Amino acid sequence: MARILVIDDERAIRNTLKEILEFEGYTVDVAADGKAGVEAARKQPYDLVYCDVKMPGMDGIEVLEQVPDTTFIMISGHATVETAVEALKKGAFDFLEKPIDLNRLLVTTKNALDRSQLQTEVKTKTEEVHKLRRQLSHQNEMIGESDAIRRVREVIDKVAATDARVLITGGNGTGKEVVARMIHALSQRSKQPLVEVNCAAIPSELIESELFGHMKGSFTGAVKDRAGKFEQADGGTLFLDEIGDMSLAAQTKVLRALQENEVTRVGSDKTIRVNVRVLAATNKNLKDEIAKGTFREDLFHRLNVIPIHVPDLDERKDDIPLLVDYFNKQISSEQGRACKAFSEEALLALQQHHWQGNVRELRNVVERLIILADNPVTEQDIRAFA
Repeated sequence: MARILVIDDERAIRNTLKEILEFEGYTVDVAADGKAGVEAARKQPYDLVYCDVKMPGMDGIEVLEQVPDTTFIMISGHATVETAVEALKKGAFDFLEKPIDLNRLLVTTKNALDRSQLQTEVKTKTEEVHKLRRQLSHQNEMIGESDAIRRVREVIDKVAATDARVLITGGNGTGKEVVARMIHALSQRSKQPLVEVNCAAIPSELIESELFGHMKGSFTGAVKDRAGKFEQADGGTLFLDEIGDMSLAAQTKVLRALQENEVTRVGSDKTIRVNVRVLAATNKNLKDEIAKGTFREDLFHRLNVIPIHVPDLDERKDDIPLLVDYFNKQISSEQGRACKAFSEEALLALQQHHWQGNVRELRNVVERLIILADNPVTEQDIRAFA
């Protein structure tokens, strides 16, 4: 239940408001003057404050100015239009004259609390959005100053502003998704959707429906019409991750979509025009897959307009101290922990380690060390936890 503070130098008014509001189920505190009211509001957050305007010492307008981000209703037995206007300009929700009408009191209280709750929800949602944006911005960062990473950044900068298709290759955990997000974020399509599809995670019998959509009744479980990923990405970017795991049947349809800029939903004969930039990624050697007959050569050439290879972490070990520092700060912030110090010997041990899982594995190790290792992290900790 909402907590309300009543500030008034008249005991009868304080007690009357307290009794009425408590009868309505609110928790009510009182203060006999402006100074006491400010002190109370600073110790305890209130959902609503009723405050008299004319009080000895600190008047109600001064109290209103000293307690920001709180919903105020001003009350006065000597109200003037100028006073009411000033209070509202200072941020008061409403202004009531004494003697206070009971119905007006209850309606105004409800309306003020509804607004206070809405403001709290908006503030919470805004903070969540900011947090999500920070997390997304972290996902779009490529950390490192090695020559290999600089070359990747240079290609991204050149290709991002175009609509050229890009084939991103590299081992698991190297950061192929980060490259795709960077290209989209720097492109003219950045305000449009980036739709990501993990081709390896979708069963082969569902990949066509996932990419191109389906019509109601076209197969068991198709209970309504559904747009596919190509349609969802219209105007933006479609990222086909692990495209080397896509079935040949789906590859044929993807090739047609790239050639014609149109798709057909499963169970329909109607074509739908789409304007999509396609980025693809794989940890496989697609030329080997072509030789084995598991990947279409014509689709490879459609996708491989601009190739970008993301190097393994073992190929850029000079970046490991920068990555450790970045992950240390990021993970510590997410978990509400203090950052750990890493000794020079510990960093050297990390650089000498073989990173089969690449950057993703390094991040996991750093998180493990933040949770389990002492401060500072030593070479012995690396041996124990890496």
